[in-house]
Order: sequence, then structure tokens, then C-alpha cells
Amino acid sequence: MSVDVIEPAPQVAANAAPNPIEELSGYFFEDLEVGMTAAYARTIGPADLVMFAGMSGDTNPMHLNEEYAQQTMFAGTIAHGMLCSSFISTVVGTRLPGPGCVYVSQTLKFKAPVRPGDTVTARATVTKLIPEKSRAVLETVCTVGEKVVISGEAEVLVPHRS
Repeated sequence: MSVDVIEPAPQVAANAAPNPIEELSGYFFEDLEVGMTAAYARTIGPADLVMFAGMSGDTNPMHLNEEYAQQTMFAGTIAHGMLCSSFISTVVGTRLPGPGCVYVSQTLKFKAPVRPGDTVTARATVTKLIPEKSRAVLETVCTVGEKVVISGEAEVLVPHRS
């Protein structure tokens, strides 16, 4: 069970219109520090594989056909690598830096399979700030338990406070 902490809304002068960028944004560039980290976790269910296959068009039987997958080196179905790596986008786009940032690049190394029933935790950690470009570099890692299943690095454009 997860619990979201809701912060009280900032007080706005009665005659001032709220700034939607300020209201809806995550961290601004000025708020970031090297070492900041955020995470998102999700358990992969069989329906996730079917829905991702439908949306992406990746209907590889490794992901959808248990009988086929049993005959492979993985001895069973595995989740799409891009499905699992999309949880990094969840962290970046909703938590750190959060709403308002834009992906510039992402590298990925797939290190181990993810199976239906596994809980994938995606984590992003700020490793470098590039003030002249308003960019942040993030180490990105997906784990199942203690095992790293995906590693990489993201670069994102982060808005400045107006």
C-alpha cells in the first residue's frame, strides 16, 4: 500500500491568477541537488504484458505464449524490456524532476529478465547538473528485489522557476 502526502496549496493573492506552470510543475532546476533520488514500483501482471503488446505492437511470443517461452533459454514468459524501462519515465515525469521536465536522452542496458509477478522498482538519482543548458543527468536503475534488471542514464531538460 502506498500513501501520497498532499501538501497544502500555496496561498495566492485574491486578485492574482494562479500560474499553471508553478501549480503543475515538479522540481524546478533551482530546486535540484546532486544525490536527490526518487522511485516508483509496480508489480507486472499478465494483463500488463497483453496491454503493452497491444499498444506497442510487440507481440513476440516470448512475452505472450507460455508454451513457446518454456522452450527458450528463459524457460517461461518474460516482460517486455521497454515496458519495464517505461517505469523510469514514470519516475522522471512524475517525481524527479517531475511534471514540466522533458527527456533529452536515455540509455538502457538490460541485465536480467523480468517475469510476470515480479515487482519492478525504477529509481532515478541526480548525478550532474548542467546550469547553462538547464539540464540534469540522472542515473536510472530498475531492480527486482536486490537484482538490477535495467541500468542506464537519462538527461532531462528542467524548467526554471519564472
